Amino acid sequence: MPQPSAQQHPSPSSSSSLDEVQLKQLRAELKAPYRGLRRFFYVAFAGSALVGAVVFFFQLLAGKTVATTLSNLILQLGVLTLMLWLFWLERSRPS
Repeated sequence: MPQPSAQQHPSPSSSSSLDEVQLKQLRAELKAPYRGLRRFFYVAFAGSALVGAVVFFFQLLAGKTVATTLSNLILQLGVLTLMLWLFWLERSRPS
């Protein structure tokens, strides 16, 4: 029984004008969509949390209301830790 030719997929190298590097990038994007965007947000939020942690640390050293400043510092350190952990998870996944 003959197989219909419309069902067959041509190999990427036979009729495609994309080179191997572009094909690898497209396949990686299909496996993990928006990976670059996620990494950007992880780095941006980690940077923001680092700046906030430094500010609250120096406020704590200056003796500003310890109860609120300490809780804000702990929150900023928690966000920083979370973003670094998520970034590490993103890097450890195979592309």
